[in-house]
Amino acid sequence: MGRPKTPAAIAVAVGIFLSRIAGLVRDRVFAHYLGNSLAAGAFKAALRIPNFLQNLFGEGVLSASFIPVYARLHAEGQTEEARRLAGSVATILLLIITILSALGVMFAPVMIDILAPGFEAPEVRQLTINLVRIMFPGIALLVMSAWCLGVLNSHGYFLLSYLAPVLWNLSIIVALVWSGAAQDSGLAAKYAMVEDVAWGTVVGCLLQLVVQLPKVWKLLKGVKIQFTIKDPSVQRVIRNFLPVLASRGVVQVSAYIDGIIASFLGPAIYSAMAYAQTLYLLPISLFGMSVSAAELPAMSSVIGNQKLIHQQIRQKLERGLARVAFFVIPSVGAMVVLGDVIIAAVYQTGAFTTKDATDGWLILGGYAIGLLPSTLGRLCSTAFYAIGDSRTPLKFACLRVGLTASLGAAAALVLSRALGLSLIAGAAMLTSAAGLSSWVEFVLLRFAVVKVVGDVSLSPKLLLKLSITTVLSASVGFCAKMITTGQNPVAAGVVILGAFGGCYLGITVGLGVGEGKALRAAIAKRFQ
Repeated sequence: MGRPKTPAAIAVAVGIFLSRIAGLVRDRVFAHYLGNSLAAGAFKAALRIPNFLQNLFGEGVLSASFIPVYARLHAEGQTEEARRLAGSVATILLLIITILSALGVMFAPVMIDILAPGFEAPEVRQLTINLVRIMFPGIALLVMSAWCLGVLNSHGYFLLSYLAPVLWNLSIIVALVWSGAAQDSGLAAKYAMVEDVAWGTVVGCLLQLVVQLPKVWKLLKGVKIQFTIKDPSVQRVIRNFLPVLASRGVVQVSAYIDGIIASFLGPAIYSAMAYAQTLYLLPISLFGMSVSAAELPAMSSVIGNQKLIHQQIRQKLERGLARVAFFVIPSVGAMVVLGDVIIAAVYQTGAFTTKDATDGWLILGGYAIGLLPSTLGRLCSTAFYAIGDSRTPLKFACLRVGLTASLGAAAALVLSRALGLSLIAGAAMLTSAAGLSSWVEFVLLRFAVVKVVGDVSLSPKLLLKLSITTVLSASVGFCAKMITTGQNPVAAGVVILGAFGGCYLGITVGLGVGEGKALRAAIAKRFQ
């Protein structure tokens, strides 16, 4: 069985890019019909609550605990042992998540009171509860989809698993268009629409799983459903799983603390933060996740003595950090200087106004503070997971949660009100606090990595080149923004962001940055 020829990071990036583009189209359609209405805020809040469990038991945790063990067995030629491990993990996951999904449906009102206490209006609270109950059963499907991803990635198949969420997004888009065409613009109609869309998410979860199963079945030659925790390989996964679960869990808790604080700013602000967060997560997914997801099975498959393993991990980390920085540093510049252009190009249609785009820019600017440390920190955590140390990232993740909660609440609910600032300004202060906390976590992770595998750092010369190029490119983009004022948001976005991106690529190539040359060569090859 041959391995795919497409480089892993590229395959992951392509899959994530297409799924994120589908996600942006989904959000644009959502914004067109629902804007920042009360129904939109209820849906965004309801979607995050079941996603809490999906994120805990799904892709991130499962990949970090299951792939290192499964990939090593596969690399050592223990095919039958790897197959048994996959079946056991699937059975255990399905049992746990089914129970938790049932409990979620039963106790949805309690969860709403805990995770969105600011939703005091009875009709908004009840709508959010109804939406949670509809979407919760889709969790089990998404978690099993993440199990498929772990198997596929360990065998070197990345594109299919990261492309599968496109179907999830398409299902929601179809539900939006179908329901939107049949409804009027009243509040009750919007409430009915988001319930239709909730059912669309469940259908999308099913499609995301079904599209991966045939390939997984072929790779494993069938899956034997068995419940056992006595197998040594299963025990290693469980030992990895619990600390990773706790580590990812506290990160999810951090996100939900942000949500709890945001709920006191109102459903409309909650919705605005969700729109901005989608754009903030795009470069994290495209560049941080793609590199990390590709490197995890590669790092885990390294065989040899400890010195050799650490040396290869160090080399992979340095290459990965440089690659991530090349794409993420300009992303920060674009969000800070051209955030309103980005939001308007993606969302400004129908019920989503120019003011909504400007408000979202402030929130996105706060998120941008934590963009670089979040992506670099994800890669550092991957190195620890590859060598079987899942506890070190947990410690720093806990610290990040504490900082995010304390700084965020103080900034958004106390300081902003004491200064008489707007609700949007309070939301921007909340996202800025989360960004500062991410920097603390990354610095600690980086020092810890150095102690284990040796010095790992980004070249100061490279950072200087990328930073100067970003400033120059942002200046060009800002000038283009002034020229295109009042034009169609999509057309203006293409011109402004095109000028920004073209300038960045041209200057980095001229300065001899390796990643810029590689990107230019890849683009040129596509047009030959």
